[in-house]
Amino acid sequence: MALAVMLLNSASFHAGCCRHKVLLSLRAPLLGDSKLCSSYRRPGAEPAKKLSWQNADFSFKKGIDHLKTQLSLLKKETQDYLKGPSGHQISQHLLEQTKVLWQFRSQEDLNKWVISSDVEIGGKSKVYIKLGRNNQAALLYGTLNTEAPRDGETKYSGYCSMRSRPAVGSFNRKKYYDWSNFNTLYLRVRGDGRPWMVNIYTDPYFSHQKDDLYSYFMFTRGGPYWEEIKIPFSKFFLSSRGRVQDNQHPIWLDKVRTLGFTIGDKIDGPFQLEIDFLGLLNDRAHREEFAYEAYDKNTPV
Repeated sequence: MALAVMLLNSASFHAGCCRHKVLLSLRAPLLGDSKLCSSYRRPGAEPAKKLSWQNADFSFKKGIDHLKTQLSLLKKETQDYLKGPSGHQISQHLLEQTKVLWQFRSQEDLNKWVISSDVEIGGKSKVYIKLGRNNQAALLYGTLNTEAPRDGETKYSGYCSMRSRPAVGSFNRKKYYDWSNFNTLYLRVRGDGRPWMVNIYTDPYFSHQKDDLYSYFMFTRGGPYWEEIKIPFSKFFLSSRGRVQDNQHPIWLDKVRTLGFTIGDKIDGPFQLEIDFLGLLNDRAHREEFAYEAYDKNTPV
């Protein structure tokens, strides 16, 4: 009899443990606990020392100050919205032919951009940004190195990039650039003769489009002279995770998030690019809507 009781108790104990493990496995994705989920970590990456919530600063005074700042931003956005698109009168917005988006005259202008390189995946390329001579331009420079990291996973390396920070509204709301009134990207740059890729990222309508990117080439002449480059938006092609897509479509110019530049021409050595300003142009002589063939998936029989 005692033996039967022991067997029943052990069975109930094991069943409870199994139920407990099942609950933990279901609760792990909700809690985001790395110990309960997969412990895979990319080779060479440092382990997380603290959880994200442990770095938060719970300060009542800072919270009040932040609330005041966000309310003032909301007030300004409301005034601009009532005044007209981008804070301009509607007539001025419709007749606008050119518009300067970014120009580089101070450190505050540089802080609106982010630089990155293949160091994030273990590469050896280096990139820097600073103000040019007389604080009249941004100087993007560095060294490209195509040596792949020896982690047994990465096959290719050698890129550097510069990307604008996404626009953020009051209370950390997403803001979009509306370029639908223009048809050409207008740049004034001075390069060293190396080709660059101009990238435009738009906010996706669906989650599976989060890696979509619109790109086109920018070829610099090199030498001491500045050059003005005009790239129609109809020339930008769609890619996802570095692969050009068969199904092409024009850019959604009313939902632009960021603009960026990437160099990755597989040539080791130094590079530099000076940027005076980045703007938009409404070229009335350009009538092309889209430069690439669009396939009709539902072809009528």
